[in-house]
Amino acid sequence: MEHLITVENIKCGGCMNSIQTALLKLDQVEKVTIDKETETISVTGQVMRDTLLNQLNELGYPEKGNNTLLRKAKSYVNCALGRMT
Repeated sequence: MEHLITVENIKCGGCMNSIQTALLKLDQVEKVTIDKETETISVTGQVMRDTLLNQLNELGYPEKGNNTLLRKAKSYVNCALGRMT
């Protein structure tokens, strides 16, 4: 099963690294591909879409149209963490 999710707040490779690392830790996720230009994340595996959306919200990368100031702030923190690893 493949899920395509368009999100907010992807700014750089650090963001992409944080997202990919977190999503690959979820059970049943096999592959994560991220397109920074379109802010689209493709996830392959037997994982529920809601599980992916919840994880992305926690990281600060909500589905397009659901951004908040708090989520934007979280994305900056996770971006910085992604750059350090």
